[in-house]
Amino acid sequence: MAKTTFKIEGLRELKSALEDLPKAASTTVLKNTLMEAGYPMELEAVAYAPHLTGMLKRSFKIGTRLSRRQKAMNEKESQVEVYIGPGPLVQAITQEFGTKTNSPQPFLRPAFDNGKVAALNKIKTILASEIEKARARLAKRTAKYMR
Repeated sequence: MAKTTFKIEGLRELKSALEDLPKAASTTVLKNTLMEAGYPMELEAVAYAPHLTGMLKRSFKIGTRLSRRQKAMNEKESQVEVYIGPGPLVQAITQEFGTKTNSPQPFLRPAFDNGKVAALNKIKTILASEIEKARARLAKRTAKYMR
């Protein structure tokens, strides 16, 4: 499985602000940001997916958890990872990559290629907003305990 890594430049201030948050809060901020930014890509992949029985389209998810088999094959590379795609269905793999008798009908790669720039831009915007929300929650919680 090919992996794609992105480096977003110009986010030094956001990174610093994220590091100022407690680890649990920064993890939540990152997860919320990636899930929200990835949602349009998920919708596009569902739209591209072939529709025979509808099982493939219904199995699509965006989340942080993998099946046991997927987890065994995946090497975690960052603090928070979000996965977009169908559940662990054999037909998803055969549709995307084809078989010796059927040609491929890619749906994930085109959705990724079309949505990656928009997702990265959305991450910048959402991340700033999520950091501010987390700061406000922490300030409110701190004020509550200071009374």
